[in-house]
Amino acid sequence: MRIIRSGARGRDVRDVQQRLGNLGYKIDAAELVARYGEATEAAVRAFQQQRGLLADGIVGPETWGELVEAGYHVGDRTLYLRYPYFRGDDVRALQRRLNALGFDAWREDGIFGEHVNTAVREFQRNVGREPDGIVGPETYEALERLRPDVEAPSRALVREAASIREPASLEGAVIALDPGHGPSDPGFTGPGGLEEFDAAFRFATELAQELERRGAKPAMLRASNENPSTSQRAKAANALGAAACVSLHFGGGDAAAEGATCTYFGTSETFSPAGQRLAELIQEELTSRVGLADLRAHPMAFAILRETRMPAVQAEPCFITNEREERLLGEDAFVRDLAVAIAIGLERFLGAQETAEAS
Repeated sequence: MRIIRSGARGRDVRDVQQRLGNLGYKIDAAELVARYGEATEAAVRAFQQQRGLLADGIVGPETWGELVEAGYHVGDRTLYLRYPYFRGDDVRALQRRLNALGFDAWREDGIFGEHVNTAVREFQRNVGREPDGIVGPETYEALERLRPDVEAPSRALVREAASIREPASLEGAVIALDPGHGPSDPGFTGPGGLEEFDAAFRFATELAQELERRGAKPAMLRASNENPSTSQRAKAANALGAAACVSLHFGGGDAAAEGATCTYFGTSETFSPAGQRLAELIQEELTSRVGLADLRAHPMAFAILRETRMPAVQAEPCFITNEREERLLGEDAFVRDLAVAIAIGLERFLGAQETAEAS
């Protein structure tokens, strides 16, 4: 699909406007002639913010995918395990109901994967139905008849929170590293000309070396000249069976903005407890050890956080569009300090540091 932004015209703009209107977002009648104006952009930003996406007012693949998914409601279609997976708000609603009843359908990410299939079959077996994994009218009816308390903590959240306390170690662990962007999607550019995709790859290389020194097994999700989609990167991390995934980006836009932030998977209805813990530990190391301004850890629904099956974070240690921080990114010592901070955050998350101190 083409990237749709302010000033665009055409059928795809009208499609975006119709989908936003169906979701309750208001757009001025003057723009409902397939013109992407201020009102449409404002509606897109509001939708992006509500869905945990970057609220930039631009309709790219992630925002378009979320618009499509938001249009599905419970019972609109029959769901079952297929490839590619079904995705949508109807899947989120199904996960929420199964989790509320004690069937672990994974975190409520809206993706009908293996965990959801297993949970559906277990539910069907428990209510005396054929455990075929097909969610049609009969299975929906059985779910609603049990009146699941969708406001209660789900089994998936309890399970993931408990997993944080399980003993582990950075040594020998596979850590997926995702250098953000790529040559054809360079990201932000600093005032001195430093491009985000290039700086992210250099940073990831330094972090990989630091992790190797600590006994881990880092795995890069893209080469310097590659442009895999975010979903392809998430799929690669899942195939590796990684213990954690760290996506590396840099902030941009406001020349005066500075500081570090980390994000983890989360929406208005659910979040990843393990991802939150990892993000908070990395954020703590970046701010206390390197001295960066603390912009805190936040929940978001970026594809690299949503589609990975392990604890995942997106770390943005500084703003490449800030002249001072861009200059620091050109210094080997500073990049090394950032790498050490994230490595220690991972080490703490996986328990190596606490274990060593306890002994």
